[in-house]
Amino acid sequence: MTEIKKGDKVKVEYTGKLEDGSVFDSSEGKAPLCFEVGAQQVIPGFDKAVEGMKKDEEKEFTLKVDEAYGPIRAEMVQEIPRDKLPKDPEPKEGMMLMMQAPTGQQIPAKITKVEDDKVTIDINHPLAGKDLTFSVKVVGVNDPEEAKSEETKEGSDTEKKDDDGCKPDDCSSCCGCE
Repeated sequence: MTEIKKGDKVKVEYTGKLEDGSVFDSSEGKAPLCFEVGAQQVIPGFDKAVEGMKKDEEKEFTLKVDEAYGPIRAEMVQEIPRDKLPKDPEPKEGMMLMMQAPTGQQIPAKITKVEDDKVTIDINHPLAGKDLTFSVKVVGVNDPEEAKSEETKEGSDTEKKDDDGCKPDDCSSCCGCE
């Protein structure tokens, strides 16, 4: 069994916990997470931790703030005039809003303070400033070079595949990591 390397498409089952042991995310009861290693599809530390693992291997690792969602950045906390928000529903502390960036991207924002004339919002990632611990099991790996080699050996493949080489029944994100 070969070790996972950049460019491999992997499928992992995982549970993510905060320092207090509470679970913030898990694949339990859902499809495993599929991603290409080194393609910046997951947080940097998660990518690095999976690299070098093998199929069916299990591992627990802790990511420090800088390997996860980064530190809380003060410039991501902003005051906006209250009249720039819709009147309904009434803004309340802890409420989540969707803000639109100049690029058109939707960004979740948490209201942290409500005053008569302004509202303070925080657009830091909810997990920014936190160390994260993951338990991971690799349940699928697809080495792109190995896949090309197999196709050449087997000759013509009559099974329908998408443009990215995925079969219709591959894992939910269509990474072809069966």
